[in-house]
Amino acid sequence: MQILIIDGHGGQLGAQLVKAVSAQFPKAGLTAVGTNAVATAAMLKAGAETAATGENPVLVACRRADVILGPIGIVIADALQGEVTPRMAAAVGQADAVRILLPMNRCGNLVAGVQDVSTKALIEDAVLKLRDVLAGQG
Repeated sequence: MQILIIDGHGGQLGAQLVKAVSAQFPKAGLTAVGTNAVATAAMLKAGAETAATGENPVLVACRRADVILGPIGIVIADALQGEVTPRMAAAVGQADAVRILLPMNRCGNLVAGVQDVSTKALIEDAVLKLRDVLAGQG
């Protein structure tokens, strides 16, 4: 099972996902890709063993992933203050993977019907959803 975590900006959401996923699923193949070097460094510091930065690593990792986790902006061209290129958004959207997207109401992208909840609660829910996906693959 190949799990891909994508994040941008300072990588704090990605770092929290890396910690949570690594703790719950230590044997899963985990790759972290940052849209910038700061995000990648944060995810490496959080424990990601495999990491890369930029558009091409997103494109390649999306082809190999079974599950992709990240903020909802990773499927929106020019999101995350312009860090998500149209090719990145298309790669995530077209990937033959399950996408677990966290509804971050930021950067001009507001998700209707989603209550404001803490990032911790979003991470916990994402890990529960990942557990369900992995259980279905077993």
